[in-house]
Amino acid sequence: MKIVFLDASTLGDIPMDEISSLGEFLAYPVSSREEALQRVGDCDVLIINKVKVDDALIAAAPKLKLICEAATGVNNIDLDAAKRRGIPVRNVAGYSTESVVQATFTHLLSLVGNAPYYDEYVKSGRYSAGGIFTEVSRPFTELSGRTLGIIGMGSIGSRVAAVASAFGMKVVYYSTSGTGHCKEYPSLPLDGLLAQSDVVSIHAPLNERTAGLIGAAELKMMKRSAVLLNLGRGGIVDEAALAAAVDEGRIAGAALDVYVTEPLPADSPLMHLKHPERFRFSPHTAWASAEALRRLVSKVAENIRQGW
Repeated sequence: MKIVFLDASTLGDIPMDEISSLGEFLAYPVSSREEALQRVGDCDVLIINKVKVDDALIAAAPKLKLICEAATGVNNIDLDAAKRRGIPVRNVAGYSTESVVQATFTHLLSLVGNAPYYDEYVKSGRYSAGGIFTEVSRPFTELSGRTLGIIGMGSIGSRVAAVASAFGMKVVYYSTSGTGHCKEYPSLPLDGLLAQSDVVSIHAPLNERTAGLIGAAELKMMKRSAVLLNLGRGGIVDEAALAAAVDEGRIAGAALDVYVTEPLPADSPLMHLKHPERFRFSPHTAWASAEALRRLVSKVAENIRQGW
């Protein structure tokens, strides 16, 4: 059995012994469209993360018996084309929940805790040269008693809610499906959530209900002291509107792990901010703790072992 991974660099240097033990394994760091078409010719199992798998690519792999998505979302795969050829598609769900939850609070605590400022204050020597034992010109904000509004109360949103509750936060949520299945926390319409929340945290997929969900009008509904976190999908938030809202002080700050175009283009409004200190960014890494990556590889191997 020949197993081909077309964009293995998306998983970094995580060992793939569990996959390679299952057959002849070829892992390409990246694959252009032309390279992908050439590399699938004799593969039995195709592994991809972000490579687009359309009808033409599937047709170029006459021996193909299984497509493994090294992620949860399968929007990069033409599922109908695979189904017509009787080729099953298997993804991996649930492997990154704890990773994304931790990344969410890493961003939030950095924003409300002024972490970069305090770190630079010590490293720059200003603390050493100061006359007192502390620096309280920029006091940080406590989360206890604040309201967290979660957009998308799935498995990740639910875990974020639990951690927020441990901090003493009040949790409300907006159901992007229109059905509030979670009864533990109040479900609100979007405008109500935005108006009440001190922190808005997005943990929803990108689909017809969430595309462009947060634009200039929605940002105006938020408190000026509020912050917005997007660890769901790029495209849910209007990036230009967000950049303007934060730069102009209409909301206090924002943190993003996902973007409309990835990697983030150099000409993006997010790369030309007047007040970059009000933002926190990560390069779509919230899903990728060391533990999550190991779980992902193991579950891909399990999907291959299950066969077709």
